[in-house]
Amino acid sequence: MDSSTHSLLAYVWFGLLGLMLVFYVVTDGFDLGVGILTLLRSRRADRDVMVQSIGHVWDANETWLVVLGGALFGAFPLAYAQLMQDLYLPVMALIAGLIMRGAAIEFRHSVEHGPLWDKVFGIGSLVAALAQGVVLGKIITGLVPGGLHTVFIAVAAIGVVAGYALLGATYLVKKTVGMIEQWSRRLSLLCAMLTVAAALLLTIATWFFSEVGLDRWSQPGVMHVLIALGLAAALSFALIMASLYFGSARGPFRGAVALFIVSFAGLAVSLFPDFVPGKLGIVEASSDSHTLAFMLAGIGLIFPVMIGYNLYQYYIFRGKVVGGAHAGE
Repeated sequence: MDSSTHSLLAYVWFGLLGLMLVFYVVTDGFDLGVGILTLLRSRRADRDVMVQSIGHVWDANETWLVVLGGALFGAFPLAYAQLMQDLYLPVMALIAGLIMRGAAIEFRHSVEHGPLWDKVFGIGSLVAALAQGVVLGKIITGLVPGGLHTVFIAVAAIGVVAGYALLGATYLVKKTVGMIEQWSRRLSLLCAMLTVAAALLLTIATWFFSEVGLDRWSQPGVMHVLIALGLAAALSFALIMASLYFGSARGPFRGAVALFIVSFAGLAVSLFPDFVPGKLGIVEASSDSHTLAFMLAGIGLIFPVMIGYNLYQYYIFRGKVVGGAHAGE
């Protein structure tokens, strides 16, 4: 295949990886957020309701991370090798956090050690979110260690935790009733403000301290796209606030999802055409054309099944959590 076809396949796979990442962050983000929020509830009955709200979807949500890792390895092996070399510790922390969550959900029903496993579930969720924030911060800073980049990475980690807590809180608004729903509404307001504050701080830091980011933003047409995405993010934030004010059950979660999608679109625009900012381009990092084409055929078969299954399970388990839903009252 000629170079233009190879470039097209590489860009298609870059877009597919971005789509997989969005699916993972949105779906696993809200159940990680719910896990983090369980650390703030002292009553076991409250935590039971919170875990019950994600019990039917949490394991399927993590499937997107597995597919993302496999696709990254196959489609962009050079990027995979470089990223794993620099991100080994946070990735291992992420895996450890997910293992803690999986074990805790199974063992938290123990009469004697249930509260301990609830702590493990919450801590595992927090560790996984922090690890993802570190990965995000390191990638944006071009994997450059030390100095102000460490502060940037720390703010990114806090921002991811706040964002996941926002997704989790708004999801609980949609799925619970009574005291937990009202508590989740108040928490959604706080988390939304923290998430937007962290995003603004990271944007300002990128402008002043990231040579790679500033160079990309200075290219013709890029700033216009970013301004449009910024306005879309502001509208998403306004939707969250308005939905919380008017008592909507689904509106806050939809606004939070929209805010995440717009934010990741901005990240993709800021990275393109690099895969690792300032170090490795998309086409340079990609596999050969035949591999990309073969993988594209495979993902064309898998993608509809995964998306269909996710949509089906959310449809089957739609509505509010019942039974112990009034826990905390």
